[in-house]
Amino acid sequence: MNLKNHIYKNMKISFTINGKAQTVETDENTPLLWVIRDRLGLKGTKFGCGKAACGACTIHIDGGAVRSCSYAAKFAQGKSITTIEGLSKGKDLHPVQQAWMEEIVPQCGYCQPGFMMATAALLDKIPQPSDDDIDENIVNVCRCGTYYRMRKAIHRAAKIKQG
Repeated sequence: MNLKNHIYKNMKISFTINGKAQTVETDENTPLLWVIRDRLGLKGTKFGCGKAACGACTIHIDGGAVRSCSYAAKFAQGKSITTIEGLSKGKDLHPVQQAWMEEIVPQCGYCQPGFMMATAALLDKIPQPSDDDIDENIVNVCRCGTYYRMRKAIHRAAKIKQG
């Protein structure tokens, strides 16, 4: 890309992240991932591929799972954003986090925040997902291959969430 021809347009963007109102000034086309990590210091959301393929950067925007590496910051204006840091409520773990611990899911752990965020969004949409529902909705990539443990944890999280 020829940087001489690229016009940077800084703008102030206001949104709520993990329940806290925020305003940042950034180039409107900066991926939201970098605003979250570099400007706000929330390091749980990970960079994986930069092409919205792997899911390591998954967050919630207005309750839906979004890959933040390909989501321009300008689209966050007025939205409610949740990152892995905001998934739990104080000391009370989210059912997905609880299940991930109980099933000892992580190996290296790098991709796990994205998987947990995708799973939390799935359980909001489908409270008792089948294996087919999981296969169709949880399409993140884990290089360590912890898919079997994740599937068990997703079913466990659904039970925890149901009480």
